[in-house]
Amino acid sequence: MTQYVYRFGGGMDADGAPGDSTEARNLLGGKGANLAEMANIGLPVPPGFTISTEMCTKYYADGGIYPDSLTAEVAQGVAHIETVTGKKFGDAADPLLVSVRSGARASMPGMMDTVLNLGLNDETVEGLAKTSGDERFAWDSYRRFIQMYSDVVLELDHDSFEEALEIAKEDNGFFTDTEMESKHWKALVAEYKALVQDQWGKPFPQDVNDQLWGAVSAVFGSWQAERAKVYRRLNDIPGEWGTAVNVQAMVFGNMGETSATGVAFTRNPSNGDGVYYGEWLINAQGEDVVAGIRTPQYLSKAAREEANAKPLSMEEAMPDTYKELTDVFDLLERHYRDMQDIEFTVERGKLWMLQTRSGKRTAKAALKIAVDMANDGLITEEEAVLRVDPMALDQLLHPTLDPDAKRDVLTSGLPASPGAASGLIVFDSDTAERRTEMGDDVILVRVETSPEDIHGMHAAKGILTARGGMTSHAAVVARGMGRPCVSGAGTISINNETRVMKVGDRELREGDLLTIDGSNGQVMAGRVATIQPELVGDFGVLMTWADKVRRLGVRTNAETPLDCQVARDFGAEGIGLCRTEHMFFDASRITAVRQMILASDEAGRRLALAKLLPEQRDDFRQIFEVMVGLPVTIRLLDPPLHEFLPHQQSEFEEVAKAADVGVDTLKQRANELHEFNPMLGHRGCRLGVTYPEIYEMQARAIFEAACEVAEASGEAPIPEIMIPLVATARELELMKDAVDRMAKEVFAEKSREIEYLVGTMIELPRAALMADKIAEHGEFFSFGTNDLTQTTLGVSRDDAGRFLTQYVDKGIFPRDPFVSLDIEGVGQLIEIAAQRGRATRPGIKLGICGEHGGDPASIAFCEKTGLDYVSASPYRVPIARLAAAQAALSEK
Repeated sequence: MTQYVYRFGGGMDADGAPGDSTEARNLLGGKGANLAEMANIGLPVPPGFTISTEMCTKYYADGGIYPDSLTAEVAQGVAHIETVTGKKFGDAADPLLVSVRSGARASMPGMMDTVLNLGLNDETVEGLAKTSGDERFAWDSYRRFIQMYSDVVLELDHDSFEEALEIAKEDNGFFTDTEMESKHWKALVAEYKALVQDQWGKPFPQDVNDQLWGAVSAVFGSWQAERAKVYRRLNDIPGEWGTAVNVQAMVFGNMGETSATGVAFTRNPSNGDGVYYGEWLINAQGEDVVAGIRTPQYLSKAAREEANAKPLSMEEAMPDTYKELTDVFDLLERHYRDMQDIEFTVERGKLWMLQTRSGKRTAKAALKIAVDMANDGLITEEEAVLRVDPMALDQLLHPTLDPDAKRDVLTSGLPASPGAASGLIVFDSDTAERRTEMGDDVILVRVETSPEDIHGMHAAKGILTARGGMTSHAAVVARGMGRPCVSGAGTISINNETRVMKVGDRELREGDLLTIDGSNGQVMAGRVATIQPELVGDFGVLMTWADKVRRLGVRTNAETPLDCQVARDFGAEGIGLCRTEHMFFDASRITAVRQMILASDEAGRRLALAKLLPEQRDDFRQIFEVMVGLPVTIRLLDPPLHEFLPHQQSEFEEVAKAADVGVDTLKQRANELHEFNPMLGHRGCRLGVTYPEIYEMQARAIFEAACEVAEASGEAPIPEIMIPLVATARELELMKDAVDRMAKEVFAEKSREIEYLVGTMIELPRAALMADKIAEHGEFFSFGTNDLTQTTLGVSRDDAGRFLTQYVDKGIFPRDPFVSLDIEGVGQLIEIAAQRGRATRPGIKLGICGEHGGDPASIAFCEKTGLDYVSASPYRVPIARLAAAQAALSEK
């Protein structure tokens, strides 16, 4: 019989769970595995049990039905907790209360459901009041349980319960929850139960076992909640993993002034400094901190003094417990060899550990922590390279606010996630997503965020909340996403009905410009100027370590001198794709391009091309000057001609004047060039075959520019001329002959020869299959994975956004194939082409130049396949360097 329940705590070693940490995490989820591990090393962990991820997978496969054996296993788990605690589940005299929490393999903070204080009903609340000696605490816990259970399990209207609480406080003249007394909580419980009866049509569940199974099913069900699916999609977490469910004895931070709850990190997750970082609340439960319901206090005295805050830190208010907690911090960081994110509760002076996991951190913090730990000997240099998420580097590679720029500061909050952003104010996540799709930059402004805001937080450039601390949902998720966030900006008031934000006597409406600085907590009206980042220090150290182990070369996709310089500064080792068509769209030469396209004969085309030659030569000269000494892969003209055609009368008149022909003649010629499916039409090498003079002009411009730069600098660039959209060996043969002929002519004219290669872009399935024949003429292959994905899947990347999200959610594709390579299909064609190309030409150079060149998962495939290089956009070059190093280490 398959085991689905694993017990921990009270001397129990997650009975029967795998000893291997990875296997344990896969089976028990990260939270369950770490709870068992903390218990094993002697830390104070409330006893409990974990229902495995395997059960979650089976639950969905069986249509939400549990196997009969699970009932007995759960009963044994409850009995285990009862034995350790000495309390009984459902006992009216001395009741056991439990928490029911999720726990996936990969951390998904706030994305799935939790139920606390489970086991309370009209009888057990009285028993809790007597055994605790605190009637107020018991009824506070009961109202919390009804509110949370009604929201999570019964799926009733959350706002109606919040509204009832706010009215109760207003009626009694209270500002905070802590002012409410037991009689007030009793009255609110009665109101809550009436809300349940009204909305659910049945009384609030009193049977504690019914409560437990309802909560377990709700946690499993939350794995497929929309917010969880969005988070998985954004973080490449497979949907088939499932979540575990952790049932654990409750400990209470809301039992008066000697009780507390908190969230802490063993290092600063914003900048990586080696200081304890966290927040706590006296007389509170964990949800009060992480949900941003109350603005918490600082953990350490130094942090409180730095923030000039008045409420005592935990270090000052509970010095002995704080010392015990910091000892646990040090033990856990040494044990797991990584910065830890910890949840704890103090119940009447006793410390309990509720969770530990590797903490979410910013890219800056990740770099510093990895480098510091390697320098301290806690991890190796190679482990440090593996510790940093390559995609997180994107946070470091873009501009930050200019410290000297004028700032119209409205207010300040907590610096919850560093970086800066400007955008239009929006007050809800749906609007944020919609405005972003329209091309706007937006700042999501909320009282506090909830897990349902995940799509809006992803769409926004930055997040601002009026409530919540630096460990609130908004802060943790924003740091993981790399979004700047300012939280707890308490002077802000938000009216969602009028769509107005007030700060003192200032009003800002939805659509107004706002800037936030997540590094210092400032909130500013308008847009603030930015400066370029300086990538030195820890970044440079880690990149040096990465380059030591990296095998794959990293080039860039660039066609302007500025992009080339940015990429070279980021460590690019050449250009993997220079798109020449972008040069043709320049306003100063588009008329000549159109004249060439609309010409009715070769003579007319050559006349126009003669005007373009010096312009093209200068384009290439500027690029070669930046990339001197490095390979530069130049793709000859690729797009369908219709993209260059004039559309307006004035444009036709301009071309007619330049070509000295009639407007009507040009319009007739434009109609002749019309194509029904231009992406599969007269483009790429087909242009070179039918109009060889176009490619001849470009080849001449390349060689003349290369010779000029070699003459001036004494060091020649290495042009790699790429023929696009080849499907047959004969196409490449014809085009290579034309390029070689131009090279011979220019070298004779300049009395200088330079090294060059002629190859092709593999972007059609037939080209991949015929790679052995094509390699007879091609000296390199560059896989154009954007078009190869389109032509293999028969999916247009320009239109696929309408349905690809559903395809990913339903498991048809593991992820968007235009973002991360379709390894099963497109990847197989690349492997075939590489194998057959090398069989014909053993030394053939192989790389990819589509957008996948900056995707870590795709880079790992390129390493495994043995390609020579990847090419990425300039700002993704460091990402590719780090991902290539990690791929090399994983293949060891």
